[in-house]
Amino acid sequence: MSAPALVLIGPPGVGKSTVAAAVAERLGADLRDTDVDIEVALGKSISDVFVEDGEEAFRVAEAAAVDAALQHDGAVVCLGGGAVMTAAVDEGVSAAAARGARVVMLDVGIADAAKRIGFNQSRPLLAVNPRASWLAMMSERRPTYERLATDVVDTAGRSVEDVVAEVLAILGEGE
Repeated sequence: MSAPALVLIGPPGVGKSTVAAAVAERLGADLRDTDVDIEVALGKSISDVFVEDGEEAFRVAEAAAVDAALQHDGAVVCLGGGAVMTAAVDEGVSAAAARGARVVMLDVGIADAAKRIGFNQSRPLLAVNPRASWLAMMSERRPTYERLATDVVDTAGRSVEDVVAEVLAILGEGE
């Protein structure tokens, strides 16, 4: 049964998209960034989807994008921060892990997250009182991230190259 090589999960601002792109390039693997897939499928930004269609419509589109991405054998799959909070996505990620995918949680503290994303308006769930929202979100999401993860990589204070090297080592692709 096929499975992606890697599924990256974790909070906003942790660097999932950046790390996923670098790992996919190093492996010569297909990259599936489900946030990008959603924007292409719906023809608008995720912020616009939230504003115009609502979070529920976004989550339905997200579950479909994740399901499609998880079917790509050997791919590097990057999920949006809240994707795993949807039951169908949670089950899909668990099933991918059972088929052999490595599910890596990229972790970060609030100080590094704030520097990386600036808690700007392109993050719809962080638009009001961003620091308090981020802390509350992590309190809710962290147990799910940790339960699904086969491995955890702390990105705090680290370069992209260092994080990519650790992820590649997890995949048995160290230099």
